[in-house]
Amino acid sequence: MLKLLRNNGINKLSSNLIRNYSSKQSIFQALDTFPKRHIGPNENEINEMLKNINTSKLSKKTPNNLEQLIEYTIPKDIRLNRDLNIEENKVIGENQLLKDLKKIAEKNKVYRSFIGMGYYGTITPHVIQRNILENPGWYTPYTPYQAEISQGRLESLLNFQTMVSEFTGLPMANASLLDEATAAAEAMQMCVNISKSKGPFAFLVDKYCHPQTIDTIKTRAEPKGIRIEVIDSKDFKFTEDVVGCIVQYPSSNGVVSDYQQLAERAHQSNALVVAATDLLSLAMLKPPGEWGADIALGNSQRFGVPLGFGGPHAAFFSTKDKYARLLPGRIIGVSKDKQGNPAYRMALQTREQHIRREKATSNICTSQALLANMSAMYAVYHGQQGIKDIANVVHRKAVVLAEGIKRMGYNVLDRPFFDTVLIITGDKTDMMIKELESRQINVRQYCSKSISISMDETVTSADISAILSGFSAHASKPLGLSSPEQLEKETSSLNVIPEQLTRQTPFLTHTIFNKYHSEHELLRYIHKLQKKDLGLTTAMIPLGSCTMKLNATTEMYPVSWPEFNSIHPFVPANQSLGYKEMFESISSMLCEVTGFDGCSLQPNAGSQGEYAGLMVIRSYLTSIGQSQRNVCLIPVSAHGTNPASAAMVGMKVVVVDCDANGNIDVTDLKAKAEKHKDTLAALMITYPSTHGVFEEGAKEICEIIHNNGGQVYMDGANMNAQVGLCRPGDIGADVCHLNLHKTFCIPHGGGGPGMGPICVKTHLAPFLPGHSVVKGVGGERAMSAVSAGPWGSSSILPITYVYLKLMGGQGLKKATQVAILSANYMASRLKDHYKILYTGSHGLVAHEFIIDLRMFKESAGIEAEDVAKRLQDMNFHGPTMSWPVPNTLMIEPTESESKYELDRLCDALILIREEIREIETGKADRKNNVLVNAPHTEKVIVSDNWNYPYSRSKAAFPTPATVASKFWPTVGRIDNVHGDKNLVCSCPPLSDYQ
Repeated sequence: MLKLLRNNGINKLSSNLIRNYSSKQSIFQALDTFPKRHIGPNENEINEMLKNINTSKLSKKTPNNLEQLIEYTIPKDIRLNRDLNIEENKVIGENQLLKDLKKIAEKNKVYRSFIGMGYYGTITPHVIQRNILENPGWYTPYTPYQAEISQGRLESLLNFQTMVSEFTGLPMANASLLDEATAAAEAMQMCVNISKSKGPFAFLVDKYCHPQTIDTIKTRAEPKGIRIEVIDSKDFKFTEDVVGCIVQYPSSNGVVSDYQQLAERAHQSNALVVAATDLLSLAMLKPPGEWGADIALGNSQRFGVPLGFGGPHAAFFSTKDKYARLLPGRIIGVSKDKQGNPAYRMALQTREQHIRREKATSNICTSQALLANMSAMYAVYHGQQGIKDIANVVHRKAVVLAEGIKRMGYNVLDRPFFDTVLIITGDKTDMMIKELESRQINVRQYCSKSISISMDETVTSADISAILSGFSAHASKPLGLSSPEQLEKETSSLNVIPEQLTRQTPFLTHTIFNKYHSEHELLRYIHKLQKKDLGLTTAMIPLGSCTMKLNATTEMYPVSWPEFNSIHPFVPANQSLGYKEMFESISSMLCEVTGFDGCSLQPNAGSQGEYAGLMVIRSYLTSIGQSQRNVCLIPVSAHGTNPASAAMVGMKVVVVDCDANGNIDVTDLKAKAEKHKDTLAALMITYPSTHGVFEEGAKEICEIIHNNGGQVYMDGANMNAQVGLCRPGDIGADVCHLNLHKTFCIPHGGGGPGMGPICVKTHLAPFLPGHSVVKGVGGERAMSAVSAGPWGSSSILPITYVYLKLMGGQGLKKATQVAILSANYMASRLKDHYKILYTGSHGLVAHEFIIDLRMFKESAGIEAEDVAKRLQDMNFHGPTMSWPVPNTLMIEPTESESKYELDRLCDALILIREEIREIETGKADRKNNVLVNAPHTEKVIVSDNWNYPYSRSKAAFPTPATVASKFWPTVGRIDNVHGDKNLVCSCPPLSDYQ
């Protein structure tokens, strides 16, 4: 029988396969091509999905293929009728592309960098690198809005807050900000908000702050009319308009100063004191909170996060308890769940942009969660004594270096220092810089007459010998036979830091920082936390407007290459030629995708992109004598960052209505544009709309704004529905930002990192942001910087590069087509069970859609939150809740999800509709049912006390998928009100869990 099958069947099949393969492509053509891996549904499933759309009568038309689907979805006048010119006619395999990128990366020179300025060499413990940075269980989850399935990250972020609070001596810390410079700008604005004055405002900046920080503060201050005075802190004068001041501790040139008297003077004048500081130094130095600082901030990068050519890194920010409600960014707090168990959540969200819009404390809607978790784990791993040892070693290395340089006749600044030595080199400065660079050593040229050198934990005896050897080449005295080891012995009694500036208080005292110092224990702790969180490793995350698509391993792989992650952002240009080539390629591809002419990669979050785009518009209008234009029109449906960003750049927000179909009310828009024609600066529009529809009048809307003197800013949040099918620049926009962590595959990291580059038309390109340290960044008339790093979070840009190159123009187009297909397929399956709130003129949606749950509040006492929590019982993260329409769910499936996964979510939602029907018909209790009690934890299910009027299996195993493999929420539904009323934002004692 087997012989017969072999002869009659298998041999014929084999010959057919060989014949078919030979007829299709060369044997030398890559087989490991990427589009088929990135796009979830195969060709047969795509046809099935199209068929279902037709048979369900979702559309007034009957699309028989992807091209027809797009024809019926996107207005004809904006469709792109060609493939994108990205890797045209090339089929690149994943393996080959990594080889090509490696060649580019090797153009970067990985020298030893002792430049400092907030960026330092660090040793990333391998247990953290492999199990957090390189682990999709940590980098694929979303921001922890659904706290019940995010307890792992939330605990780790609470560890981060506790760490920051104890180091800085200030009790209230947030869960990270984008970088040190933007954190400083946020602190300035916080000082203004605390003052409650109507102005004018002034803010004093110590000239010894890092230059990139000073630059970013100036950028933020100018449109708000805040006067900035950059002078020596010894000369600060606290006049009536001064709301605060900032000092660097230790300063940018390494000096450690005593700011206690300055703080007293500031407080006597009702001004606040901000300390930009260094976490590692605070293991030795008196905490800012103890000498009078009201706010402390800085970069946690040297706690185990690679240099990465400037980012991403987690900035930290702490303050006094009384200012908690004015704190920017995310705050993790402790509350309790339905069963009374302690549970973590994001606290005080009512102060954030998605609720307060233009009145928010900040426009920030993300943080640097992944990097904050790495830094927190670094502290957990090392503990108090380990960090003290590292800080002491770094400091002693600086002392040894200073002594060796002094002995050769150089003048070393004789002031207290922690890790940075300032050498007066006079006319030898340029010569010394070149001498050291010839030895593959980078130092900082502090000014024309001096050099500063910063030590870190990676510095070896050989490094110090090499530096001393470089200085000896031009020294007035020989060093002699003194080795670094000999110098160490001879300087062991030197006490560089005075006693009044030495830390006396303990830190990292909580059990969490004293329990996991062996690798096995830390590994298990990391894994324990990971198991509590639902990421893309478990299920699709169908969050509307968030684009939770595949973060492919090939895309992530180069992030760990030393050629990308071990380079200081301020190295000489000839050492970063690989980065330069990659930046230029990415910028070119993004311009091709968007239809624009210029690109800035500097904004390191979507909110930063909005801010940068509006600032570029503002700079342009000022340049043509139209500085009076300050009105920004924003649709009522816009994301909260839009009005918050407009307010940050000094614009007046005027809200535009939407019509009954969810589209911008063109009549209202036209009336308001004409009313404000003399002061109209911009319109902020999201396309397709936040309601999930391609509006028919997009070009007309842009023309209305242009005819009234304004510019059009397009929010790129929904770019995943445009790529390869239409382009913002062709539609009429002047600028847009792109969320690389959405459309272009950078992972969300559980709440960051993100990237928000902007693309602009030719007339705006000259104003793209520059940088105070690295020249040649930005346009010819560049505005000042919006981020600390010249190119934002540089080290994650290879992810986007790999994605664009591997997909190519045709692959990108098909991905977008399938994203739109998947949304319409799901809508077609759900339309008989839920009302699809908004559709286009042919009954189709874009890449996302909204299901209306508002009627269930009256009929069954069920709201959107109940449905989202019930989905957790079914191994899902809920869709976006109650935005942009209250009591609805917005679903975005993306192109990366298979038909199986789409069907699994549809089946779950249909089952939930039946559970709602049970309540409506009286079969289930209105106040005690599977929805209002969701989610159900394992602890509840196995409890001896089961007092619910439904079975355990119905609660916990409602679908075949949950029977086969169950993801358990680790806490029940969380009491948000209790958490905000009883604010706890640092690690609680273990007794709380007993």
